[in-house]
Amino acid sequence: MTLPDKILELPCWSGPPSGAPLEGGLSNEIWKITDDAGDHVVRFGADYPVHHVDRARELMSTRAAHAAGFSPAVEYAAQGVMVTGFVQSRTWDAADMRRDPARVADLLKRFHNTMAANVSGTAYFFWVFHVIRDYARTLANGNSRFAADLPGYLELSGQLEAAQVPLPIVFAHNDLLPANILEDDTRLWLIDYEYAGYSTPMFDLAGVASNSEMEPEAAQELLTHYFGATPDRAMVRAFDAMQCASLLREAMWAMVSELHLNAPGVDYVAYAHENLERLAAARDRYSSLYGKDVS
Repeated sequence: MTLPDKILELPCWSGPPSGAPLEGGLSNEIWKITDDAGDHVVRFGADYPVHHVDRARELMSTRAAHAAGFSPAVEYAAQGVMVTGFVQSRTWDAADMRRDPARVADLLKRFHNTMAANVSGTAYFFWVFHVIRDYARTLANGNSRFAADLPGYLELSGQLEAAQVPLPIVFAHNDLLPANILEDDTRLWLIDYEYAGYSTPMFDLAGVASNSEMEPEAAQELLTHYFGATPDRAMVRAFDAMQCASLLREAMWAMVSELHLNAPGVDYVAYAHENLERLAAARDRYSSLYGKDVS
């Protein structure tokens, strides 16, 4: 196919490039490009202040992840575009996450233990409950179709935040959708560092479980393997609460995106409702386990 000028004009190619778009991005335009040097991924994306997305920070995090052994190398970067190496691999889905929670726990443990040594610049902190509060302000000011539900979302978020337990601060990925894990013949890779930053490890762990609809037994294995011991009730409650928060944040991400993004083929309203339905199920389970303080 004919490539757009914005790709053809990039100065990083060895010989004439060819390629096609990669599907699956919810907010960015992504291409697989081949030239005489091999295969590459081109990712176009602007800063999105409403989502706390800063491309300079994403670039730094991607380079740090490559230095730590988790991500392909950055081959070129300029305003609004990043080119990385292409990994011949299989993209994970939810079933892959559910199938081997111990392997995912090992990946996260290594990531959390090694990334901080490679990051630079001003520290960015990702706290999902702040994100939810900020999304609520954006939605209220933007006349969102979901505006009437915001007080309930904020009340729920406050209850979930109160259930959290102190944990060490780590440099985390903070967007563990299944498609952000790749597997080749020998290893797992992590991609997409838009939201990477210092955080509680609980958000990554809960994101794995909530985004894959992990059953309680597998989730227990994930936690036990990550922490090296069977978690106590307070830890499990914090984890279950964070799963609800992860789903609420994902739903509100879609609500905000409806107002501010326009990725081709993405139905942000449907994506919001999908995550709200999953949140309702997680919330019902949480209430049945821990009482009616989350109603």
